[in-house]
Amino acid sequence: MVFVYYAQGVGTFYREFVERLMSQLALRGTEITHEDLGEDRGTMDVKHIDEEGSLELAVSGRDVKATYQVRRHLGELERGAAGAIAGGAIGSVIGSLGGLISKERSLTDTIGGAIGGALAGGAWEAKAGWEESKQERTRFAEVLAEAAKTVEDDLQYIQQGQESAKEALRDRAREKREEEEGKVAELRDELEEVYGDILALGAELELLADEGQSVGKARARVERAQKLYDEADAAIGDNDLVTARARARAARQMVDSARSTIEG
Repeated sequence: MVFVYYAQGVGTFYREFVERLMSQLALRGTEITHEDLGEDRGTMDVKHIDEEGSLELAVSGRDVKATYQVRRHLGELERGAAGAIAGGAIGSVIGSLGGLISKERSLTDTIGGAIGGALAGGAWEAKAGWEESKQERTRFAEVLAEAAKTVEDDLQYIQQGQESAKEALRDRAREKREEEEGKVAELRDELEEVYGDILALGAELELLADEGQSVGKARARVERAQKLYDEADAAIGDNDLVTARARARAARQMVDSARSTIEG
């Protein structure tokens, strides 16, 4: 008889799933021996009260598949039961979130339902043996299902926490990027305003010079303002907003100082 359980969405936590499942089974009185554990697949022998078998755990896409093969020395073996269901295999699948075992349908009912499928498939040869040992057989099936579901829920909770943390980081990064983009746009507007004043003041100084006024000091300050503007513009290109802001303010001060010399 084969029981299969799919722990959904925890394939990336395979090693932790295996460790936690073994702990949960041990806490429920299961003896575990002959562990052979790899990176994405492992096997072990299990014994619970008077039921024993082999358990295989493997990554299956995004899930972890637990396959339990009953290996018994009770009534059904003595009566020649085959142990594996062919025609009605779906009756032996213990689904984690797929609803094969629901609140309305107990595990005993699910396993019992496999009998009909097995009879249809011709793989069950000793129904009397099943009836004698059904209670013992379902005991570890329930233990495995409960333990696996507990681990699955725990890991999904951890996974959800990690996803929430990643989402929070992405949100923060997006907010920071938008904030920086807003600062850059604001700084560029300020810088372009300064540049417009530099051009306007430069043209005004040319006119004053043509009229014979002395504009040497003012022109030097305008030239300095132009240099500061260029440095600020380059700093924005390098994403050095601190330097860009400092150069932009210095350029503004040079423009205001140059204008004061011709207005005074």
